[in-house]
Amino acid sequence: MKLNIPLLFMSLVMSILASGSDVYPVQASGIVPAFTSSPAIWAGEFLYLSGQTSPIKGADATIEIQNCFQQLNSVLKASGIDRTHIVYVQVYLTDPMNEPAFQEVWTRTFSKSLPARSLIYVSALDQKARITLSAVAIRDPRKIKAYTHPEFDRKHIAAAVQAEGMFYLSGFSGTNTAQALTPEQQVRKALQKMESILKMAGLDLRHMVFMNPYLTKRMPMNSMNRIYAEHFEFGNTPARATIQVSDLSEHADIEFTGVAVTNISTRKAIRPRNMPPSPTASPCVLAGNTLFCSAKSGFIPGINGGIYAHSVQDQLRQTMRNLLDGLEEADMDFSNVVFSNIYLDAYSELPKLDTIYQRYFKSIYPAGTAVQQIPPQPRNPNAQQQWPTLEQISIIAVK
Repeated sequence: MKLNIPLLFMSLVMSILASGSDVYPVQASGIVPAFTSSPAIWAGEFLYLSGQTSPIKGADATIEIQNCFQQLNSVLKASGIDRTHIVYVQVYLTDPMNEPAFQEVWTRTFSKSLPARSLIYVSALDQKARITLSAVAIRDPRKIKAYTHPEFDRKHIAAAVQAEGMFYLSGFSGTNTAQALTPEQQVRKALQKMESILKMAGLDLRHMVFMNPYLTKRMPMNSMNRIYAEHFEFGNTPARATIQVSDLSEHADIEFTGVAVTNISTRKAIRPRNMPPSPTASPCVLAGNTLFCSAKSGFIPGINGGIYAHSVQDQLRQTMRNLLDGLEEADMDFSNVVFSNIYLDAYSELPKLDTIYQRYFKSIYPAGTAVQQIPPQPRNPNAQQQWPTLEQISIIAVK
Protein backbone atom coordinates (compact mmCIF):
# COMPACT_ATOMS: atom_id res chain seq x y z
CA MET A 1 0.00 0.00 0.00
CA LYS A 2 1.43 3.37 -1.01
CA LEU A 3 0.76 6.11 1.50
CA ASN A 4 -0.48 9.48 0.33
CA ILE A 5 1.50 11.86 2.54
CA PRO A 6 -0.25 15.23 3.03
CA LEU A 7 1.62 18.41 2.21
CA LEU A 8 3.64 19.90 5.04
CA PHE A 9 2.41 23.02 6.78
CA MET A 10 3.14 25.44 3.94
CA SER A 11 3.37 28.48 6.16
CA LEU A 12 6.04 26.79 8.23
CA VAL A 13 8.02 25.68 5.18
CA MET A 14 7.82 29.14 3.61
CA SER A 15 9.03 30.77 6.81
CA ILE A 16 11.95 28.34 6.94
CA LEU A 17 12.91 29.14 3.36
CA ALA A 18 12.53 32.86 3.95
CA SER A 19 14.76 32.73 7.01
CA GLY A 20 17.55 31.03 5.06
CA SER A 21 17.60 27.99 7.33
CA ASP A 22 20.30 25.46 6.50
CA VAL A 23 17.85 22.55 6.71
CA TYR A 24 14.62 22.47 4.73
CA PRO A 25 12.56 19.99 2.68
CA VAL A 26 12.07 19.85 -1.07
CA GLN A 27 8.59 19.30 -2.48
CA ALA A 28 8.48 17.59 -5.88
CA SER A 29 5.23 17.43 -7.83
CA GLY A 30 3.99 13.92 -8.51
CA ILE A 31 6.45 12.22 -6.12
CA VAL A 32 4.51 10.10 -3.61
CA PRO A 33 6.77 8.56 -0.95
CA ALA A 34 6.26 4.96 0.14
CA PHE A 35 6.22 6.12 3.77
CA THR A 36 6.27 9.37 5.73
CA SER A 37 9.24 11.17 4.23
CA SER A 38 10.25 14.20 2.18
CA PRO A 39 11.39 13.65 -1.43
CA ALA A 40 14.63 15.40 -0.47
CA ILE A 41 16.13 17.50 2.32
CA TRP A 42 18.63 20.31 1.96
CA ALA A 43 21.05 20.33 4.89
CA GLY A 44 23.62 23.05 4.41
CA GLU A 45 25.60 22.28 1.26
CA PHE A 46 24.25 18.73 0.94
CA LEU A 47 21.01 17.36 -0.47
CA TYR A 48 19.73 14.00 0.79
CA LEU A 49 17.35 12.33 -1.67
CA SER A 50 14.83 9.68 -0.69
CA GLY A 51 14.77 6.35 -2.45
CA GLN A 52 13.14 6.76 -5.86
CA THR A 53 11.29 4.07 -7.79
CA SER A 54 9.59 4.05 -11.17
CA PRO A 55 5.92 5.12 -11.02
CA ILE A 56 5.25 2.33 -13.53
CA LYS A 57 5.90 -1.23 -12.33
CA GLY A 58 5.84 -4.50 -14.21
CA ALA A 59 6.95 -3.06 -17.55
CA ASP A 60 10.15 -3.95 -19.37
CA ALA A 61 13.09 -3.82 -16.94
CA THR A 62 14.98 -1.20 -18.97
CA ILE A 63 11.90 1.04 -19.11
CA GLU A 64 11.40 0.75 -15.37
CA ILE A 65 15.05 1.59 -14.73
CA GLN A 66 14.85 4.61 -17.06
CA ASN A 67 11.70 5.81 -15.29
CA CYS A 68 13.47 5.46 -11.95
CA PHE A 69 16.26 7.75 -13.13
CA GLN A 70 13.65 10.18 -14.44
CA GLN A 71 12.09 10.28 -10.96
CA LEU A 72 15.51 11.04 -9.53
CA ASN A 73 15.99 13.82 -12.09
CA SER A 74 12.59 15.29 -11.16
CA VAL A 75 13.55 15.56 -7.50
CA LEU A 76 16.92 17.08 -8.42
CA LYS A 77 15.19 19.65 -10.65
CA ALA A 78 12.75 20.53 -7.86
CA SER A 79 15.81 21.04 -5.65
CA GLY A 80 17.34 23.48 -8.14
CA ILE A 81 20.20 21.24 -9.28
CA ASP A 82 20.89 18.41 -11.74
CA ARG A 83 22.68 15.04 -11.76
CA THR A 84 26.15 16.61 -12.12
CA HIS A 85 25.75 17.62 -8.44
CA ILE A 86 25.41 13.99 -7.24
CA VAL A 87 28.30 12.67 -5.15
CA TYR A 88 26.97 9.27 -4.04
CA VAL A 89 24.24 6.85 -5.13
CA GLN A 90 22.91 3.80 -3.32
CA VAL A 91 21.37 1.30 -5.72
CA TYR A 92 18.96 -1.46 -4.69
CA LEU A 93 18.07 -4.14 -7.26
CA THR A 94 15.85 -7.17 -6.74
CA ASP A 95 17.21 -9.30 -9.60
CA PRO A 96 20.87 -9.73 -10.68
CA MET A 97 19.61 -10.34 -14.22
CA ASN A 98 18.73 -6.64 -14.42
CA GLU A 99 22.23 -5.36 -13.64
CA PRO A 100 23.37 -5.14 -17.31
CA ALA A 101 20.29 -3.09 -18.20
CA PHE A 102 20.88 -0.90 -15.17
CA GLN A 103 24.54 -0.38 -16.05
CA GLU A 104 23.61 0.68 -19.57
CA VAL A 105 21.24 3.36 -18.28
CA TRP A 106 23.74 4.42 -15.61
CA THR A 107 26.48 4.89 -18.21
CA ARG A 108 24.27 7.15 -20.32
CA THR A 109 23.13 9.11 -17.27
CA PHE A 110 26.60 9.75 -15.85
CA SER A 111 28.59 10.22 -19.05
CA LYS A 112 29.96 13.57 -17.82
CA SER A 113 30.26 13.04 -14.07
CA LEU A 114 31.35 10.16 -11.85
CA PRO A 115 29.58 9.73 -8.51
CA ALA A 116 30.61 7.10 -5.98
CA ARG A 117 28.19 4.15 -5.89
CA SER A 118 27.22 1.02 -4.04
CA LEU A 119 24.93 -1.61 -5.56
CA ILE A 120 23.30 -4.41 -3.61
CA TYR A 121 20.57 -6.96 -4.25
CA VAL A 122 17.59 -7.02 -1.92
CA SER A 123 14.51 -9.17 -1.54
CA ALA A 124 11.72 -6.61 -1.93
CA LEU A 125 11.10 -2.95 -2.70
CA ASP A 126 8.06 -0.67 -2.84
CA GLN A 127 5.18 -1.96 -4.97
CA LYS A 128 7.31 -4.89 -6.22
CA ALA A 129 9.71 -2.47 -7.91
CA ARG A 130 12.85 -3.81 -9.55
CA ILE A 131 14.99 -0.85 -8.53
CA THR A 132 15.27 1.95 -5.98
CA LEU A 133 17.85 4.76 -6.01
CA SER A 134 18.76 7.08 -3.14
CA ALA A 135 21.46 9.71 -3.41
CA VAL A 136 23.48 12.51 -1.85
CA ALA A 137 24.22 15.67 -3.85
CA ILE A 138 26.04 18.95 -3.22
CA ARG A 139 24.92 22.49 -3.96
CA ASP A 140 28.13 23.54 -5.74
CA PRO A 141 29.51 20.87 -8.13
CA ARG A 142 32.81 22.74 -8.34
CA LYS A 143 33.55 21.35 -4.88
CA ILE A 144 33.42 17.76 -6.19
CA LYS A 145 36.68 15.85 -6.64
CA ALA A 146 36.35 12.30 -7.98
CA TYR A 147 39.04 9.69 -7.32
CA THR A 148 39.82 6.67 -9.46
CA HIS A 149 41.97 3.71 -8.45
CA PRO A 150 43.58 0.83 -10.38
CA GLU A 151 41.98 -1.75 -8.10
CA PHE A 152 38.56 -0.22 -8.70
CA ASP A 153 37.97 -0.84 -12.40
CA ARG A 154 34.21 -0.37 -12.63
CA LYS A 155 33.38 1.96 -15.50
CA HIS A 156 31.57 5.26 -15.00
CA ILE A 157 31.87 5.08 -11.21
CA ALA A 158 34.30 6.99 -9.02
CA ALA A 159 36.14 4.94 -6.42
CA ALA A 160 35.45 7.86 -4.08
CA VAL A 161 34.21 11.44 -4.20
CA GLN A 162 35.41 14.26 -1.97
CA ALA A 163 32.95 17.10 -1.40
CA GLU A 164 32.81 19.85 1.22
CA GLY A 165 34.79 18.02 3.89
CA MET A 166 33.17 14.64 3.28
CA PHE A 167 34.68 11.66 1.45
CA TYR A 168 32.15 9.21 -0.02
CA LEU A 169 33.47 5.76 -0.87
CA SER A 170 31.95 3.38 -3.41
CA GLY A 171 31.25 -0.23 -2.52
CA PHE A 172 34.52 -2.17 -2.20
CA SER A 173 34.31 -5.94 -2.35
CA GLY A 174 36.96 -8.59 -1.79
CA THR A 175 36.45 -10.38 -5.08
CA ASN A 176 39.41 -11.55 -7.08
CA THR A 177 38.88 -12.92 -10.59
CA ALA A 178 42.26 -14.63 -10.59
CA GLN A 179 41.61 -16.86 -7.59
CA ALA A 180 38.90 -17.90 -5.18
CA LEU A 181 39.22 -16.17 -1.81
CA THR A 182 38.02 -17.42 1.55
CA PRO A 183 35.46 -15.22 3.40
CA GLU A 184 38.23 -13.96 5.70
CA GLN A 185 40.47 -13.11 2.74
CA GLN A 186 37.60 -11.23 1.10
CA VAL A 187 37.15 -9.06 4.20
CA ARG A 188 40.83 -8.21 4.36
CA LYS A 189 41.06 -7.47 0.65
CA ALA A 190 37.97 -5.21 0.68
CA LEU A 191 39.33 -3.21 3.62
CA GLN A 192 42.75 -2.98 1.97
CA LYS A 193 41.09 -1.48 -1.11
CA MET A 194 39.33 1.11 1.06
CA GLU A 195 42.59 1.96 2.80
CA SER A 196 44.39 2.45 -0.51
CA ILE A 197 41.82 4.91 -1.88
CA LEU A 198 41.74 6.80 1.44
CA LYS A 199 45.52 7.05 1.28
CA MET A 200 45.28 8.74 -2.13
CA ALA A 201 43.40 11.58 -0.43
CA GLY A 202 45.76 11.73 2.55
CA LEU A 203 43.29 9.90 4.79
CA ASP A 204 43.09 6.53 6.55
CA LEU A 205 40.48 4.38 8.28
CA ARG A 206 40.56 6.62 11.37
CA HIS A 207 38.73 9.23 9.25
CA MET A 208 35.75 6.93 8.65
CA VAL A 209 32.54 8.13 10.29
CA PHE A 210 30.07 5.60 8.86
CA MET A 211 30.39 2.13 7.36
CA ASN A 212 27.94 -0.21 5.64
CA PRO A 213 29.21 -3.78 5.66
CA TYR A 214 26.89 -5.58 3.22
CA LEU A 215 27.29 -9.33 3.47
CA THR A 216 25.63 -12.42 2.03
CA LYS A 217 24.63 -15.48 4.06
CA ARG A 218 27.89 -17.09 2.90
CA MET A 219 29.92 -14.61 4.97
CA PRO A 220 30.20 -15.62 8.68
CA MET A 221 29.35 -12.58 10.79
CA ASN A 222 31.85 -13.49 13.51
CA SER A 223 34.70 -13.79 11.01
CA MET A 224 33.84 -10.45 9.43
CA ASN A 225 33.64 -8.72 12.83
CA ARG A 226 36.92 -10.19 14.06
CA ILE A 227 38.90 -8.98 11.05
CA TYR A 228 37.02 -5.66 10.91
CA ALA A 229 37.86 -4.92 14.56
CA GLU A 230 41.58 -5.33 13.83
CA HIS A 231 41.43 -2.24 11.62
CA PHE A 232 39.89 0.22 14.10
CA GLU A 233 40.59 1.63 17.56
CA PHE A 234 38.44 -0.03 20.23
CA GLY A 235 35.58 2.27 21.25
CA ASN A 236 36.33 4.74 18.47
CA THR A 237 35.05 2.80 15.47
CA PRO A 238 32.79 4.35 12.80
CA ALA A 239 29.03 4.20 13.16
CA ARG A 240 27.85 1.14 11.26
CA ALA A 241 24.84 -0.53 9.65
CA THR A 242 25.69 -4.20 9.10
CA ILE A 243 23.15 -5.51 6.62
CA GLN A 244 22.76 -9.02 5.27
CA VAL A 245 21.63 -8.79 1.64
CA SER A 246 20.25 -11.20 -0.91
CA ASP A 247 23.39 -11.02 -3.04
CA LEU A 248 26.26 -8.83 -4.24
CA SER A 249 27.84 -8.16 -7.63
CA GLU A 250 30.79 -10.20 -8.90
CA HIS A 251 29.90 -13.12 -6.62
CA ALA A 252 31.26 -11.24 -3.62
CA ASP A 253 30.28 -12.19 -0.08
CA ILE A 254 31.21 -8.83 1.48
CA GLU A 255 31.15 -5.21 0.35
CA PHE A 256 32.07 -2.14 2.36
CA THR A 257 30.85 1.36 1.55
CA GLY A 258 30.90 4.43 3.73
CA VAL A 259 31.72 8.05 4.49
CA ALA A 260 34.88 9.62 5.89
CA VAL A 261 35.56 13.12 7.10
CA THR A 262 38.61 14.91 5.67
CA ASN A 263 39.40 16.88 8.85
CA ILE A 264 39.81 14.30 11.61
CA SER A 265 39.75 17.00 14.29
CA THR A 266 36.01 17.43 13.59
CA ARG A 267 35.34 13.71 14.17
CA LYS A 268 33.95 12.56 17.52
CA ALA A 269 32.48 9.20 18.55
CA ILE A 270 29.18 9.58 20.43
CA ARG A 271 28.23 6.91 22.96
CA PRO A 272 25.25 7.02 25.35
CA ARG A 273 26.06 5.84 28.87
CA ASN A 274 23.84 2.77 28.55
CA MET A 275 25.94 1.43 25.68
CA PRO A 276 29.42 0.02 26.47
CA PRO A 277 32.33 0.59 24.06
CA SER A 278 32.38 -1.79 21.10
CA PRO A 279 35.19 -3.17 18.95
CA THR A 280 33.01 -2.99 15.83
CA ALA A 281 30.74 0.08 15.95
CA SER A 282 30.21 3.39 17.72
CA PRO A 283 26.55 4.21 18.37
CA CYS A 284 27.01 7.49 16.49
CA VAL A 285 29.88 9.56 15.09
CA LEU A 286 29.78 13.34 14.76
CA ALA A 287 31.56 14.80 11.72
CA GLY A 288 31.45 18.56 12.10
CA ASN A 289 27.74 19.33 12.33
CA THR A 290 26.60 15.99 10.83
CA LEU A 291 25.78 12.98 12.99
CA PHE A 292 25.91 9.46 11.54
CA CYS A 293 24.13 6.89 13.71
CA SER A 294 24.49 3.13 13.57
CA ALA A 295 21.50 1.00 12.65
CA LYS A 296 19.39 0.36 15.72
CA SER A 297 16.76 -2.28 16.35
CA GLY A 298 14.23 -2.90 19.09
CA PHE A 299 16.98 -4.30 21.31
CA ILE A 300 16.71 -3.22 24.96
CA PRO A 301 20.28 -2.48 26.14
CA GLY A 302 21.78 -3.37 29.49
CA ILE A 303 21.47 -6.37 31.80
CA ASN A 304 19.17 -9.06 30.38
CA GLY A 305 19.03 -7.05 27.18
CA GLY A 306 17.27 -8.32 24.09
CA ILE A 307 14.20 -7.88 21.91
CA TYR A 308 11.07 -8.72 23.88
CA ALA A 309 8.43 -7.27 21.54
CA HIS A 310 6.93 -9.48 18.84
CA SER A 311 5.30 -6.83 16.61
CA VAL A 312 7.05 -4.45 14.23
CA GLN A 313 5.25 -1.49 15.84
CA ASP A 314 6.45 -2.29 19.36
CA GLN A 315 9.97 -3.06 18.19
CA LEU A 316 10.04 0.30 16.41
CA ARG A 317 9.19 2.16 19.60
CA GLN A 318 12.31 0.77 21.26
CA THR A 319 14.35 1.43 18.11
CA MET A 320 13.37 5.08 18.17
CA ARG A 321 14.23 5.26 21.88
CA ASN A 322 17.67 3.83 21.11
CA LEU A 323 18.19 6.33 18.28
CA LEU A 324 17.10 9.19 20.52
CA ASP A 325 19.75 8.20 23.08
CA GLY A 326 22.43 8.88 20.48
CA LEU A 327 20.80 12.08 19.26
CA GLU A 328 20.47 13.50 22.78
CA GLU A 329 24.09 12.65 23.58
CA ALA A 330 24.98 14.96 20.65
CA ASP A 331 22.50 17.66 21.83
CA MET A 332 20.04 16.82 19.04
CA ASP A 333 16.60 15.29 18.69
CA PHE A 334 14.41 13.90 15.90
CA SER A 335 13.92 17.39 14.44
CA ASN A 336 17.58 17.22 13.35
CA VAL A 337 17.19 13.99 11.35
CA VAL A 338 17.58 14.52 7.60
CA PHE A 339 17.75 10.92 6.35
CA SER A 340 16.81 7.45 7.54
CA ASN A 341 17.41 3.99 6.12
CA ILE A 342 14.73 1.49 7.14
CA TYR A 343 15.43 -2.24 6.84
CA LEU A 344 12.44 -4.56 7.18
CA ASP A 345 11.94 -8.26 7.73
CA ALA A 346 8.77 -7.99 5.60
CA TYR A 347 8.15 -5.00 3.32
CA SER A 348 4.38 -5.58 3.63
CA GLU A 349 4.66 -4.30 7.22
CA LEU A 350 5.89 -0.86 6.19
CA PRO A 351 2.41 0.75 6.63
CA LYS A 352 2.24 -0.68 10.17
CA LEU A 353 5.68 0.68 10.96
CA ASP A 354 4.87 4.04 9.40
CA THR A 355 1.88 4.68 11.67
CA ILE A 356 4.34 4.79 14.58
CA TYR A 357 7.38 6.21 12.77
CA GLN A 358 5.62 9.39 11.63
CA ARG A 359 4.72 10.35 15.20
CA TYR A 360 8.35 11.12 15.98
CA PHE A 361 8.55 14.00 13.48
CA LYS A 362 6.56 17.16 14.14
CA SER A 363 6.56 19.11 10.88
CA ILE A 364 9.46 18.37 8.56
CA TYR A 365 9.89 14.72 7.66
CA PRO A 366 13.38 13.43 6.82
CA ALA A 367 14.21 11.89 3.47
CA GLY A 368 14.54 8.13 3.57
CA THR A 369 14.52 4.71 2.00
CA ALA A 370 12.84 1.45 3.03
CA VAL A 371 13.88 -1.97 1.78
CA GLN A 372 13.45 -5.62 2.66
CA GLN A 373 16.98 -6.90 2.26
CA ILE A 374 16.45 -10.69 2.60
CA PRO A 375 13.44 -13.06 2.65
CA PRO A 376 11.39 -13.01 5.90
CA GLN A 377 12.93 -15.01 8.73
CA PRO A 378 11.13 -17.39 11.15
CA ARG A 379 9.34 -15.46 13.90
CA ASN A 380 9.69 -17.60 16.99
CA PRO A 381 10.93 -16.57 20.45
CA ASN A 382 13.95 -18.28 21.98
CA ALA A 383 14.10 -19.87 25.42
CA GLN A 384 14.47 -16.42 27.03
CA GLN A 385 11.39 -15.16 25.16
CA GLN A 386 13.50 -12.90 22.97
CA TRP A 387 12.14 -12.29 19.47
CA PRO A 388 13.95 -11.90 16.13
CA THR A 389 14.65 -8.46 14.66
CA LEU A 390 11.80 -7.20 12.45
CA GLU A 391 13.23 -3.78 11.61
CA GLN A 392 16.39 -1.70 11.82
CA ILE A 393 16.94 2.01 11.21
CA SER A 394 20.09 4.06 10.68
CA ILE A 395 19.91 7.86 10.54
CA ILE A 396 21.82 10.99 9.58
CA ALA A 397 21.16 14.19 11.55
CA VAL A 398 22.42 17.74 11.13
CA LYS A 399 22.68 20.52 13.72
